[in-house]
Amino acid sequence: MSKVAESVVSPVRIGRLSIGALGILALALGALQSVVEPALPLLQRELGVSPAEGALVANALLVTGAVVTPVAGKLGDRYGGKRVLVRLMAVVSAGGLLAGLAPNLPVLLLGQVLQGVMVGALPLSFILVRKHLPTGQSQVAIGLVVALFTGGGMVGTSTAGPIAEGLSWHWMFVLPALAIIAATLVVARFMPHDPPIPSDSRIDWPGVVLLSGTLLALMLGLVTVTRDGGLPPLAVGALAAVVAALAAGWVAVERRAASPMVDLRMLAQPAMWNAGVLTLVITISLGMVLFLLPQLFAISADGYGFGADTTDIGLFLLPGALAGAVSDSVGGIAARRFGPRAVVLVGTVVTAATMIALASLHTAAWQLVLAKVLTAFAAGVGTTALLAGTATAVATRDIGIATSLLVVTRVIGVALGVQIGGAILDAGAHPVTGLPSETAFFTGFVTAGLVAALSLLVVRTTKKGTQA
Repeated sequence: MSKVAESVVSPVRIGRLSIGALGILALALGALQSVVEPALPLLQRELGVSPAEGALVANALLVTGAVVTPVAGKLGDRYGGKRVLVRLMAVVSAGGLLAGLAPNLPVLLLGQVLQGVMVGALPLSFILVRKHLPTGQSQVAIGLVVALFTGGGMVGTSTAGPIAEGLSWHWMFVLPALAIIAATLVVARFMPHDPPIPSDSRIDWPGVVLLSGTLLALMLGLVTVTRDGGLPPLAVGALAAVVAALAAGWVAVERRAASPMVDLRMLAQPAMWNAGVLTLVITISLGMVLFLLPQLFAISADGYGFGADTTDIGLFLLPGALAGAVSDSVGGIAARRFGPRAVVLVGTVVTAATMIALASLHTAAWQLVLAKVLTAFAAGVGTTALLAGTATAVATRDIGIATSLLVVTRVIGVALGVQIGGAILDAGAHPVTGLPSETAFFTGFVTAGLVAALSLLVVRTTKKGTQA
């Protein structure tokens, strides 16, 4: 190849300012994503909503993220990572500002839905650094972006309370949104354009729309069914029929699509199917823990709770957030050393035992803090081990979409767990005060432990598929 040809195809190098802007963007996105968890009890009081409706505030972002994750990378390859990233961040910024101005629950939910596209920022950032940096430097840059996104989560968890109490809960969303806008402007100004990758196939938009509709209908149906008073059996059946019809339509479209969003044949492979089921079960249990602990911290200390404000809740949850961050790096190492099956088994036993113990021992704050640390670490190690094991079990051409689907499964599992936790607390609410009874928390912790223990059965029946 001539020097002229080489100069045409060689990437434009990016400087520290562009990499720093991507890092700051990841930090702000992590903070915006995490501010809701410690502030959920406060938001429920301020907006006058039930725990199940409060759970939907967290789930709205997760559902959008689940939809965006599989398609963001494809759009970045097709149209250029910078172009797609800037547009997605415009949507996220609008969502953050809308949530900050929200006068009621529906507007806040809309803001959360728009913010959910932030999940696509990480794969798009990876595309940019891969295209503009040599292999060694791109690995360092990717590590920096991931670390700052995780760090942003811890920043959001620890600062949500001081911001909400010193200013108002609206500023929890506005301040990260302003940081996202500033970082995006720097990326747009200084990041070189990356060339799109030509492709003869089209984006499977019917598949994207149908999958989005299925997930949204499922989550909206759950919160409607589990809210105070519930729905008549006929209405529940109608909702189930709508979800089933949308899911069936999505499967039919994917089977006929020339370039489907998801190759259904890959989903049927034992390694992929087993890892997906295990990831879903593990994260449902984790989602319940993520929802129940802040609620118990916030219950008045006159009863069985701790009367913690948003700042205190954030500090109580911070060690668990740190444990979850560490677990992501440990999971891949553990999978390579011991195999995904062994890692999942140990993590399942730890989670189940912790939740069963917490059902009886929740009279001291340190017990809840320790439970969050153990469950976050166990779930993180287990799901990351499954992710690493699947990446080595599927064909090379399927690694990207296979790992994306497992990330989506993690998101959906957490969302389902949060909603189940909200439904349990609603069902056990005191008829006069409307506050969850201690028995409701007992039921929630036991249920989370039993769901985690279900992984043992899944591993036993899918032993072959869970081996790396």
